[in-house]
This record gives sequence, C-alpha cells and structure tokens, in this order.
Amino acid sequence: MRKIKWMAGLLIAILMLAACGADKPGDSTDTKSDKVIKWKLGHLADENHIWHKTALEFADSVKEKTDGQIEIVIYPNNSLGSETDTINSIQAGSADMVVSGETLQNWAPKAALMAVPYAFDGIDHVKKVVEGDVGKEVEEQIIEKGQLTPLYYHTRAPRNLTSDKKIQSLADLKGFSMRVPNVPLFLKVWEVAGAKPQVIDFNEVFTGLQQGVIMGQENPVDLIQSGGLYEVQKYVNRTEHVYSWIYVLVGNDQYNALTEDQKTAVKEAAAEAQAYGDSLYDETITSIEKDLEEKGMEFVDVDREEFSKAMLPAVKKALSEEQNKVLEKILEVK
Repeated sequence: MRKIKWMAGLLIAILMLAACGADKPGDSTDTKSDKVIKWKLGHLADENHIWHKTALEFADSVKEKTDGQIEIVIYPNNSLGSETDTINSIQAGSADMVVSGETLQNWAPKAALMAVPYAFDGIDHVKKVVEGDVGKEVEEQIIEKGQLTPLYYHTRAPRNLTSDKKIQSLADLKGFSMRVPNVPLFLKVWEVAGAKPQVIDFNEVFTGLQQGVIMGQENPVDLIQSGGLYEVQKYVNRTEHVYSWIYVLVGNDQYNALTEDQKTAVKEAAAEAQAYGDSLYDETITSIEKDLEEKGMEFVDVDREEFSKAMLPAVKKALSEEQNKVLEKILEVK
C-alpha cells in the first residue's frame, strides 16, 4: 500500500513538472529572443547627407527584418568622436558601427587604395574595382586587421580643393597651407605638389579656415556643403584628385555575436541600403554643386594632367610593395 502511494506521488510530481515546462517561455518551441541588440553608428556628416539618409533606411530595414531584435542608433556630426575615435571605440566595445574609408589604412594597409590620387578615372571605374577582386581583397584585410566587417558602401564625389584664391596649377600651391585627413599618403602627395598640408580632424576644419590656421582643404562637395565650408571658402578648384568609396562597417565581435537568421537579415538590409544610396547619388551631387554656387562658391577648372603627373609617381614611391601591387590591379581594371 505504501509503495502504491509513493508511485502515485511520483507520477503527480512528473505531471506537474511537465506542465510547468510546457508553459515556460523561450523553450525549444519559441526561437524568438526577447533580447534587443542596440548598435551605435557614428559618422562625420550632417543629417542631410547621403550617408545619414541611407543609414536611417538601413536601420529601419534591420529593425523590421529582425522583428525589433536589432536597433541601430545613428550619431551624425562626429557626435561619437572622429572617424578614428569611433573605430577605436568599436574595438573597445563602446560603439558598434562607423562610416569609414581610407582612414582604415591605419589598421589595414590595403585600404589606402580606396582613395589614391589619380588612380581612378571616375565613378564607374570605382564601382568595377570595389565590386571585383580588388574590392574583396581590401575587404578581407579590413576584416582581419581592422576587426571590422563591411556591410555596404557609398561611392563618393571626387575630392576637390577649396580655397580663397584660385588654384589652377601647381605654381598656385606654393606656400599654400591646407588640411588633409589622417592619411599619410595625402600628406606626401600634397607636399610633392608644393603645398603645406597638415592633419586636422574634420570637425575642426571650419574653425581652422575661419581663424586662418589653414588656407584651404580638400573634400568631396557633399562634405564641403555639410561642413558649411561655403561660409569660409570662395573657390572649389576641380582637382578631382581622388575618386573613392567609403564603407559602412560593424565590429567583427558585434556581427559575429548575431544568430545566422540575424546575419541574413542584416545582409539583406545592407543590400537594400546599397541600392538606396546609389539612387540618391547622381541627383544629390548635382543638387549640391548648384547649392554651393548659389551660396557664393565658384567652381574653377584645374590643369589635372599637371597635378596627376606630379602626384602619381609620388604615390607609387610612398606605397609599400604590397600596396603597389593592388594599385597596379586597379589601373588594369577597365
């Protein structure tokens, strides 16, 4: 009799445990996690810039495709710090995403080829390179050495030199103090061209020009506009010395922590963002140039052949053997 009661009690206990287990959330029948992953994305442009508008589309798409499991908060205007600061913050775990280009060469040397003076003939050439074998080669090194995973990219308007006097030939550069980003190659080629370049963070360029610390700077027209440089510069000299692209990247650790379903969703959203950013490019750049003219800037034609002949040999001399091999591949792409 005692044995029968013991068996009955054991059976009741098993049934109660089974019932509790069936009601428990997050078991094998419930694969959706309640945890929300929040990524911080920092970039240097303002809220009206292509990068920012595209990032907003990307963030909305990621949130939708992951049912709210991943939220991306975007910080424009260097509000997470400079490009270099943000990359360091990603590696330290206090930020997650960044928009970055040739600055990545400070971690991955092949990234220098993303913005080499007079290496690209135009935007179509850039696209063929970034979407081909050379682009894959650059991406692989960024992933390995920069610990960042490229998600999508933007082609950039060509870099032009701004000033308060017309710069049409190398002779006009003598004694010309100018800002360049933290890219060693840029320092070297502008020195060879006769200017006096110095590295300054983009968020300090306006003040530097306003106070006469520098006489000019070089950037694509979108950043000339978003940085308000039309207020402190008169001329956009069409040196068009650099055609390039820039990546939207996430830290390897952050990306690899995702489930396979989440990774797929992020990749799909990135492909959509790529198409969206491309659709904005032509219309936006034309509109920006018109706006800069309306704000008083004058576009000046430059002897690009003279600049190219001075800069390209200096580029090859400054690059390492590894980098020169990548440059040759770029020049061969048709």
